[in-house]
Amino acid sequence: MPFLIILFLALVVIGAIYNHIQARKRMEGMEALARKLGLNFNAAQDFGLAERYKFLKQLAQGDDRYARNVISGTYKDNEVLVFDYHYLTHSTDGKGNRTTQVHLFSFFILTLPGVFPDLTIRRENFLTKIAEVFGYHDIKFESAEFSKTFCVRSPDKKFAYDVCNPKMMEYLLANKDLSIEIENQVLALAFDRCLSTEQIESDLQRLIDIRSLLPEYLFQKA
Repeated sequence: MPFLIILFLALVVIGAIYNHIQARKRMEGMEALARKLGLNFNAAQDFGLAERYKFLKQLAQGDDRYARNVISGTYKDNEVLVFDYHYLTHSTDGKGNRTTQVHLFSFFILTLPGVFPDLTIRRENFLTKIAEVFGYHDIKFESAEFSKTFCVRSPDKKFAYDVCNPKMMEYLLANKDLSIEIENQVLALAFDRCLSTEQIESDLQRLIDIRSLLPEYLFQKA
């Protein structure tokens, strides 16, 4: 029995050391990327950023919400933020046992020169189809392929059609992994995991690409 306890404690310590090493590597990689792109970097946990952008659906889940490894500044004439995002969710099984799950993913924000209604563009999946049964209808487009691939929701259909113009639909169909949210002055991309620094640089460019596909007349009216 003592051997098993010692073995368990040793595994806990090894796990903690491994996680610390991985977190250190992540921080150093993000800092190097920020330096390469001429942007600012802050490794500290940032609860204020989570509060500031809590109107975004992807950042309003769970508890103990904070950003870390925050890259910020002006990139290709756009004000951007890139960060790792953390939150916790909890569940209880039939026996009353409580389980806590840690969620970590990469998030991208670009500040827009205007204020806009809520718009989400996500891959169509089982959950979005179930939501539609309960009245959360997505917006349909002339492109059957686009409507089948993506779930688009907004209280302003005209705005949704303006954003999902032919060039945008073509771009998204070629980049089906993207999950987009627009609200207030924010254009955001969310991913379901922490991306490598190489992927972050690539997706930062995709964020800029999406901004360039938004019609300029939207900003004249905003």
